[in-house]
This record gives sequence, C-alpha cells and structure tokens, in this order.
Amino acid sequence: MQNNTARGILFLCVGLFIFSLQDAIIKQVSGAYALTQVVGLRSLVGVPILLTLVQREVGWRALLAGGMGALVLRGLIMFGAYTAYYMAFPALPLADAVALYFTVPLFLTALAGPVLGEHVGWKVWTAVALGFGGVLVMLQPGSGLFEPAALLSLLAAALYGVSMLMARKLGNSQVASVMAFYQNILFLAGSTLAAIVLHLLDIHTATHPSIRFLVRPWVMPTLHDTLLIASCGVIAALGTMFLTNAYRIAKTSIVTPFEYTGMLWAPLWGFLFFAEVPKLATLCGAAIIGVAGLVAMRVAKH
Repeated sequence: MQNNTARGILFLCVGLFIFSLQDAIIKQVSGAYALTQVVGLRSLVGVPILLTLVQREVGWRALLAGGMGALVLRGLIMFGAYTAYYMAFPALPLADAVALYFTVPLFLTALAGPVLGEHVGWKVWTAVALGFGGVLVMLQPGSGLFEPAALLSLLAAALYGVSMLMARKLGNSQVASVMAFYQNILFLAGSTLAAIVLHLLDIHTATHPSIRFLVRPWVMPTLHDTLLIASCGVIAALGTMFLTNAYRIAKTSIVTPFEYTGMLWAPLWGFLFFAEVPKLATLCGAAIIGVAGLVAMRVAKH
C-alpha cells in the first residue's frame, strides 16, 4: 500500500509537469487556430501512442470489454472539462487560468460524499468555503476587473473532479491505458463533431477571445505550429497515463493535495513565454485556495 501511495504521488506530480507544457503550447497557438483543430490534431497524434500502450499493458481486446458506457461517459466529461479549460487561455493570464483550475481538490472534496459515499463534515465544508473565498479574491467581482472567462476555469475544475472520482471507481476494473484511450477518442470525436456543427451553422467569429478560439475556422498550420500542436498529442498521452494511474492506484484523499504542485509551473511559463507577471490578487487568491485545499484534504482523512 505504501509503495502504491508513493508511486501515485510521483505519477501525479510528473503528470502535472507534463501537462503544464501543453498549457503553454496551447496558449501560444490560441490566437491563430481553432480550439477544435488543436484538440483534434493533438488527439489524432495520441491514438497510435495509446493503442501501443494498451497493447503492451492488457491487449487491444480490453478496449471492447465491459464497462464501455462508464468509459465513454468519463471521456465526455473530460472533453467538457478540457474544452472549458482551454477556452479560458486567450482571455486570461496563464497563471490566473491555472490557479482557478486548481480548485479541483476543493471540488473533489465536496463531491467525495455523493460520488464515493465518503463522509464530509462541517470542518471540510469550512475549508472548501475558505478556498472559494480565495477564488473571490482572484476574480474581484464588482471591481470592473472581472473576466467572465474565469468561470470557464472553475467549470473545468468541477468536471475534472468528477472524472477523477470516476477514475477511482473504475480503477478496480479498468487499467489506466484503456481509460486514457477512451478519453482521447472522445476528444477526437468531440472536437471533429463540434467543428462540423459550427461550420454548418456558419459560426466563424465572435467578439470575446474565448468564444473566438472555439468557433474560429480551421486553417493550414505552419510546419512549426504543426509540430508544436502534434507534440501535445505525445504530452497528452503521457500526462493522461500518469494522472489516471495516480488516482487508480492510490487513495484520492492522499494524492489530491499534490495537485497543487501544478501551480508552480504556470507562473514560470507565463513569465518566460508570454512576459506575464502575476497580479497580487492572483498570488493571494492562489495561496488561499492552496491552503484551503490542503486543510480540506487533511481534515477529510481523519
């Protein structure tokens, strides 16, 4: 059990670092390409990688074994989570988008009761409320500085929390590579279908950068950008494997606090690649969210 716990923590930290690279890449291309095109190409590259991982771990027949309905549902939820998450990138500094997304542990704590049947006491709810106080510090509603795209990061966090709890429940019957493959296929199918629907509806532009990123028509990418976007397929396949395995082999309440290691990378990439300097409100709000999440996790274990 201790070995599984240590491995779960390590997998989570490595997976978050890997995914932080993808965040920087997608923000980089968000001003020129459609989100559906980026996700579609990324997912297409990931298919052979994940098929190879499935074959090596359990064999391809496992893809058609039982539990397909739950795997598809989880893939759809993850597609919704990452669509919302990426849509926030053009409108927010990277550190803000990622810090708000790291309310995931708070959502995981709050949802552990109804989804996993775990007892959630008043102390945990107090910590969760404190965490969302940190969200208000970051958002500054009513100040004239509020950016609606911030709500996309929060929606992404809630959906991601549900999907990770599902991964925990599916962990007894499904291996990480199979869950990751279904997730990737749903990303590919969802992005392609969304692009077709938007084209048929003749929706090609919008005033808000988040919506514009979603509805922008596909264009031929440069070789440099093609390689950048394609690298996200490798990053996503590896990152998904690490994260899914983390929640599959270790208890949610133990590994979830380490989600906050992902907060270390966004300000760094934002500064290095986009010359973004985090605001004081962002740093204070992120600190409150982090402390509240850690307290919630600690109290929930006792």
